[in-house]
Amino acid sequence: MAYASQSDITERYGADLLVLLADRDGDGTADGPVVDRSLADASAEIDVHVAAKYQLPLAEAPGILTRLAVDIAVYRLASEADRLTDERRQRYEDARLSLRDIASGKTSLGLPSPGAPSRAYTSVGCVSGRPRRFTRETMRGLAGGAGSENSL
Repeated sequence: MAYASQSDITERYGADLLVLLADRDGDGTADGPVVDRSLADASAEIDVHVAAKYQLPLAEAPGILTRLAVDIAVYRLASEADRLTDERRQRYEDARLSLRDIASGKTSLGLPSPGAPSRAYTSVGCVSGRPRRFTRETMRGLAGGAGSENSL
């Protein structure tokens, strides 16, 4: 499952950056197969981490995965085009930390994870203790007269 598209990269970073990073043939436009490959690699990297807590494929991808996929894909494109900057590297490292947090359970995608009980589920336990000291029989006759049923 692809978590982001070429238009997601353009939307977040602009068409000029995408051309700078993915125009391998020099025609002034981003090469679609190059972008698609980097997005597929980003999605595969995300899947490795997400699969630790969620069953794949996801029914719907939360927006955070789109952002992470874009940052990972841009990092990979920049690396291949010798256009890597400290900012791009930092965004990639931040994305990896977010993925580790998802895999470890520190961060949730807000989706049910398989095997986890639903929030509506409650368990009932059995509680036992000492026998009751005060019963109708042991209290009989103490309040309001001997043998009075209405005294309790």
